Amino acid sequence: MLERLIAYLDSVKARDPAPRSRWEVLLYPGVWAMAYHRIAHWLFEAQLFFLARLVNHWSRMVTGIDIHPGAKIGRNFFIDHGFSVIGETVEIGDDVTMYQCVTLGGTNPTNGKGGKRHPTIADNVIIGSGAQVIGPITVGNRARIGANAVVTDDVPEGATMVGLKARSTLVPAEEWIKEFIPYGTPCDDPCEPSRDCIEKLEAELKALKQEIADLRAERAPEQRSGTGD
Repeated sequence: MLERLIAYLDSVKARDPAPRSRWEVLLYPGVWAMAYHRIAHWLFEAQLFFLARLVNHWSRMVTGIDIHPGAKIGRNFFIDHGFSVIGETVEIGDDVTMYQCVTLGGTNPTNGKGGKRHPTIADNVIIGSGAQVIGPITVGNRARIGANAVVTDDVPEGATMVGLKARSTLVPAEEWIKEFIPYGTPCDDPCEPSRDCIEKLEAELKALKQEIADLRAERAPEQRSGTGD
């Protein structure tokens, strides 16, 4: 038990440059939220639903993170900062990182049955702050969800999703990248437009305008000559 706790704390420290020691990680609300959830989920599986909900509500009050007791969560799940919501039928794999203000939410089933209505998050996924992942969809291994993205469709393995409604940037999280990529930003372009890129586009636009002006100047004498004839 102690070894698993130390391994978990080390996994959090490896993904966050802020803490100087494991002791600091122990103060993280996401760590406490996961500890409470393990208890709540055990009670939920034992069909002690009221007690499970009681632990859940206490955890939400203390940590600001709402994880339904029914959610199934794998190893080394790290919620950075908190203020997130995770629904009842959510399934989360191993080594998933989720930043603040994320919702793993459900859809309202039209057939009146509960069923699977929340997302399934595969291993090594990074979900950026403010993202909304909604419905019984699957987010593939090593996928990245950008900040404030709204995802309502399945996400392919290794894809990077941005926008509202979220779309792929077509820049995959390459399989050879084994280290953790903080904040879910594995790409330089188009994810991170730089000042050089903007200046290059402005120069190209200026050159095109000049080319059009030159063509118009060349055609003007011909038009006047044609009118004289």
